[in-house]
Amino acid sequence: MRDDYDFSKSTQNPYAKKLKKQVTIRLDEDTIAYFKDLAEKKDLPYQSLINLYLRDCAQSHKDIKIEWQ
Repeated sequence: MRDDYDFSKSTQNPYAKKLKKQVTIRLDEDTIAYFKDLAEKKDLPYQSLINLYLRDCAQSHKDIKIEWQ
């Protein structure tokens, strides 16, 4: 390993804008179980599946219907 490295000709990561940001979110246990089960059937990590679902909702401007009981 070198003592010094020259990064003067380096470039920025072109995928930096597509990087994911870690957040903390509280979800009901049954919601997590639903996505874990679905993710297992689709052979995906459940957090990726939740991200895909939320991205789809955001891109299609899906509105939520809230009914309080």
